[in-house]
Amino acid sequence: MTRGSALIIPAFILVALSILYSSHYFIYYSIAHFFGIASHGRKVMLALLLFLLPTGFIVFSILAPRMENGVFRVLYFFTGLWLGVGLTLMTFFVLAWAAWGVVRLSTHSPNRAAFGGIAVVLASLYSCYGVWNAYHPRTEHIKVKMGNLPPEWRGKRLVQLSDVHLGIVLGPAFLQRLVERINTEDPSIVFITGDLFDGADSRLDELVVALDNLRAPLGVYFVTGNHETYLGTDRAYAALKKTKVRILDDELVGIDGLQIIGVSYPELGSSKDIAEVTRKLPGFAPGAPSILLYHNPTQVEQAKGAGINLQLSGHTHKGQIFPIQLISRLIYRKYYNGLHVEDGFTIYTSSGAGTWGPTMRTGNHPEIVVIELE
Repeated sequence: MTRGSALIIPAFILVALSILYSSHYFIYYSIAHFFGIASHGRKVMLALLLFLLPTGFIVFSILAPRMENGVFRVLYFFTGLWLGVGLTLMTFFVLAWAAWGVVRLSTHSPNRAAFGGIAVVLASLYSCYGVWNAYHPRTEHIKVKMGNLPPEWRGKRLVQLSDVHLGIVLGPAFLQRLVERINTEDPSIVFITGDLFDGADSRLDELVVALDNLRAPLGVYFVTGNHETYLGTDRAYAALKKTKVRILDDELVGIDGLQIIGVSYPELGSSKDIAEVTRKLPGFAPGAPSILLYHNPTQVEQAKGAGINLQLSGHTHKGQIFPIQLISRLIYRKYYNGLHVEDGFTIYTSSGAGTWGPTMRTGNHPEIVVIELE
C-alpha cells in the first residue's frame, strides 16, 4: 500500500464523521428553532442525545459482532435505524425551513411549531414505511438480448441476488425467505454478486445454510463485494465452501457455450483492470457469449473492450435512503441502477436485497432480479 492510498482511509473517515455530526447539529438547531426550546438545560439534553445516537452506532457497530450479546445487537439495530430516521428528519426539516421562509414573506409571525410538527410527523411516517420496505424485497423481471446466445440458453431464467448483508440484523430467516422467493421463479442458475455478508460475525456458517435450499440445476455462483474484504475474504470463502455455492475468484466457467466470468472485488489497497483479468483467464474466448459478475458497476468500457455481453453488478443500493440516491447518481452516473443497453453490451446494476447500517429503504425498493435471456 502506497503512502497516498494509506492516507485515503483516515481522510474518508474524517470527512464522514464531519458530515455525520454536522447533520446532527442541523437537526438540533432545527428542533430548537421550530419548537422554541430556550431553556439551557433542555438544549444541553437535546445536544447530548443527538451526539450519543450517532456515536452509539459507531460504538455498537464495533462491539456487536464481537461480543455475541443480544443487547448489543438490539442497540446496534436501533442506533443504526436512527441514522436513517435522522437523515429523513433532516430532509423534512430542510423542506420545513424552505416552507417557513416562503410563508414568512407574507406574514411576520408564522407558526414555527406547526412547520416543525409537520416535518416530524412526515419523517416518522416515511421512516416507518422505509423499515417495512426493507423487509419486503420485490422481484424485478427483465429480458436481456444476446445476439450470439447459444440455443440451449434461450428462454432460460437467471437470478441475480446482490447486497444481502447478512450479519447482525439480517440473518438466516431473512435469507431463507429470499431463497423461497427465488425457487418460485424456477431459475436455471443463480448469481450472487457480492456483499452477501455485512461484517465480522462468528455465525457465518449459520447465516448461509439456506443457500443449500436453492434449486438451480446449473448451479449457484458467487463473487465477493467490498464487505467480504472488510470481513476477511478467507472467512467468507470458508463459510461458503460448506455450501453448494461455487466461488468464482477471477475465474471462468463454461456452461453450454456460455462463459460465466467472476471477478472478485479488489482487496483493500489494491485495484483490478477487468479487461486484463478477463483476457488472462484460461479458455476465455473474446467472441463467445459471456456474462461478467463484478460487484461494482464500474469499468464498463473495459468490460466492453474485453468482449463481455452482460455485466451484473450491485453495490450502490440505489442510495438506500433518500436523498442519498442523488450522491450515488453523481458517483456512478447512469450505471448507478437498473438496465442499460449499449450496442452489444448490457449492464444491470441491482439495488440489492438487503440493507447496510439503517434497516430502512426509502426512495427505492430492495429486489431479487430475474433475467430471461433472449
